[in-house]
Amino acid sequence: FRLFQWPKDQIEKIPNYKDYFLLDDNGEITDQQDFIGDNLNDLKETQLVKHGLRWRLDSLNKSLGSLRKGDFGFLFARPETGKTTFLASEITHMAGQSDSPILWFNNEEQGGKVLLRCYQGSLGVSLTELFTNTNNHQNKFREQTKNNIKILSDSSITKQRVENLCEKWKPSLIIFDQIDTIKGFSDKERNDIELKNIYIWARELAKIYAPVIGICQAGATGEGKRWLTMNDVDGSKTGKQATADWILGIGKIIDDGLEFVRFMHLSKNKLIG
Repeated sequence: FRLFQWPKDQIEKIPNYKDYFLLDDNGEITDQQDFIGDNLNDLKETQLVKHGLRWRLDSLNKSLGSLRKGDFGFLFARPETGKTTFLASEITHMAGQSDSPILWFNNEEQGGKVLLRCYQGSLGVSLTELFTNTNNHQNKFREQTKNNIKILSDSSITKQRVENLCEKWKPSLIIFDQIDTIKGFSDKERNDIELKNIYIWARELAKIYAPVIGICQAGATGEGKRWLTMNDVDGSKTGKQATADWILGIGKIIDDGLEFVRFMHLSKNKLIG
């Protein structure tokens, strides 16, 4: 609503008008906008000095830096490369840094398996070791993560459900595994436009609530390739890539002795690091 088109006495007759119009510190209607201040010391404090969520991998702390509200990025790789396992390691490290939950929207593999990977990533143990002393490992996991990881496992996660849960929990971080299959963005003729709209929406979530990390697939061009680039992102050549602040590709080859090695390439990075 533009205030010059609405007399104040008419605005106040609108039910719940305070939910729709800008108010000043005294609760009065105002047209003052929240412009970004140009104080360099404040910018340094908020964008560099004050830590957001830190990565477990120091190389990502150096290259990307902290994840902060407003940041949106995604990682991509071919199937069975370790995308979820990578996130399980990183997210369990971030969970202990916040007092609000991390919402993990999982619409791919069975949610219990994902949580087991989180246990392993947090504690650094094999499944055999994990199950030898379940009570002890459970207590350690809850202590390290502050019980902050909330995994919703559903193959039909919708845009509306995500928004409702974000509003309820006020998360410190939002994860989509896989982001391309979120429902509620149907475009029967143009799949690329549908995907673009999903990623634009995810970016808006990051601005409103918390940083967002998505997982998606690499296309066939990424098969057997060490260093994935933006051209290898499946389903889009521009739309998905343009919305992200950072894009991390995970490559894998099948050469002898390198089957369990992963090659990580930041094909886009607009963060400070």
